[in-house]
Amino acid sequence: MTRAITSAMGYLEDSMKIVSRMDDVSSLIWRAAADLEYALFLFSVMNQDESESSSWKLGLHSKEVEIESVLKSAMDLLQKAESSIKTGELRDAHKKTWMARGYLLRLQEFFEKRRRKLQKAVQS
Repeated sequence: MTRAITSAMGYLEDSMKIVSRMDDVSSLIWRAAADLEYALFLFSVMNQDESESSSWKLGLHSKEVEIESVLKSAMDLLQKAESSIKTGELRDAHKKTWMARGYLLRLQEFFEKRRRKLQKAVQS
């Protein structure tokens, strides 16, 4: 789990460095999200209590996405998750990882909508 979270953090750090190049950032976010999916799978294998995550909420309400802010929030959550794993607080680490993945899913939706919008503009 720690390895997957650390790998995702690396992708997010790289994303923050090149946030102006949207296509490159999108690719790194997909890789980070894949690592988090793997970490969440490992948490679920260890915990077996899937229903608990249904009560966890994200703090993203705005339809407008500020990429840098969302990346920073995800990174902060992953750093806390990594610390929680080191102290044996696996439930908290699971929750923080799940929330960080939610942030990345929101970014993926943003990039996909943006891609479709650009595609329509080119076709018009």
